[in-house]
Amino acid sequence: MKVEQLIEDARKTILRAKENLSWTGDERDQARQFLELALGRAPRANEEVPAPAQRRFHRLVERRASGEPVPYILGWTEFRDLRLKIGPGAFVPRATSEFLAEQAIRRLRRRARPLAVDLATGIGPIPLSIAHALPGAEVHGTDISAAPLRQARANARALGLNVQFHLGSLFDPLPASLRGRVDTVTIHPPYVAAHEVDELPSELKNYEPAESLTDKSKDGTYLARIVAEQGHDWLRPGGWLLIEVGSYLARAMKRLMTKAGYTDVKSTEGPLGYTRVIVGRSTQA
Repeated sequence: MKVEQLIEDARKTILRAKENLSWTGDERDQARQFLELALGRAPRANEEVPAPAQRRFHRLVERRASGEPVPYILGWTEFRDLRLKIGPGAFVPRATSEFLAEQAIRRLRRRARPLAVDLATGIGPIPLSIAHALPGAEVHGTDISAAPLRQARANARALGLNVQFHLGSLFDPLPASLRGRVDTVTIHPPYVAAHEVDELPSELKNYEPAESLTDKSKDGTYLARIVAEQGHDWLRPGGWLLIEVGSYLARAMKRLMTKAGYTDVKSTEGPLGYTRVIVGRSTQA
């Protein structure tokens, strides 16, 4: 079978499976990536694909149709022009979080020696983006799970970026010397309410780690509340807390951060519009 027919058949297969997928994206582009992986090179127009490569390709398409995330299948994902290795056991970085990284970087550029912390960092897209944009910054990331942190450290080595990753919950594993000195704290917390997890597409609930999807609270704000309360201890006066949440949680998160004592609290919307980054400044010494 030739390249174009294989790609078109795969596109239709993926499209039919859309109930399993959180977002189908460009099915043709996915199919072309799978064919490149199966061939071990870029496919040539109108070429006849060898039978062994066809079999490998069909297995990849079947994995996608079952709901397996594309980055797991390919072994990598792109985030702000960085190619990050990723595998099972790690939360797949969302394109919306590029806006979270941009918001942090914009605020860090104003500092002579910026210091940034990213919580629930996963494979490290936010801290790695900060380190790439600001080579002089001191950057830390924490996560409660060992598997994604191993991938984060491997990504830092592969990219030649200096980020310190720590295993533990939220602020707990950070060096005490960082207290009161941090310029930005970022987090894309798991904010799906506990009772809504079963309603998620197979791509999410059957593949990505449960702890990266929900904090098991009724409204999905439990972890964000802890971060807001503890953030003052780590941020310098005037330092920024940035929390990415679903747009439906924006008002609740603004109230939460205002109640926790942050000033200049506002909801910012990135170009994709699916989530909001709620930002606020700590004024506590």
